[in-house]
Amino acid sequence: MSKTQFVCRDCGNTTAKWLGQCPACHAWNTLEEFRVPKKPAGGGRPTTGMLAETSTVALLSDVPVDTVPRLPTGLAEFDRVLGGGMVPGSVVLIGGDPGIGKSTLLLQALTRMSQDQPVLYVSGEESLAQVALRAARLGIDGRTLPMLAEISLAHITQAIAQVRPAVVVIDSIQTMMSDDLTSAPGSVSQVRDCAAQLTRLAKQQGVAVVMIGHVTK
Repeated sequence: MSKTQFVCRDCGNTTAKWLGQCPACHAWNTLEEFRVPKKPAGGGRPTTGMLAETSTVALLSDVPVDTVPRLPTGLAEFDRVLGGGMVPGSVVLIGGDPGIGKSTLLLQALTRMSQDQPVLYVSGEESLAQVALRAARLGIDGRTLPMLAEISLAHITQAIAQVRPAVVVIDSIQTMMSDDLTSAPGSVSQVRDCAAQLTRLAKQQGVAVVMIGHVTK
């Protein structure tokens, strides 16, 4: 049976029982219930989400960096910030105020990348029709760009397994929802759990994951 805890949506503090006031940030009525997945027998890790393969200790000098391919985005300044492009298995967070162009930037980058490798753009905020209208205004040809309008993390991981993309864009992490939690999308517990599951997926499958995050505070 899963364990129940309560997380403050303002500061992320966790308590074992519900309280009217968060003991950490002293905000009122901000604690939300969520379920902690039960650990499997034998003391292993929870089975929730995608688990990476067991890692081994290695000397830094023995890591073959020359064999790690970079995936250029086709946008010179973006590639410069990324050190030459995206690395398979990496996780990148693009944060900023709502409406400053994060989605537009990644829509343009992913469209260019789709010419050379499989990609997937997941939109949790806009419908496919809204994204298509924005792409048309920007003059973007989306014939090679697979799109998915979804907020369920379980359905998104299934789509990633089917498409097997080299790069996935999540727009945005605040709209994603894990079925393991009862709190609403955008809450501290949902954002934290969804980000953790996407990170494990990236490491396991070697997919470069780009998450858009809105800075609202």
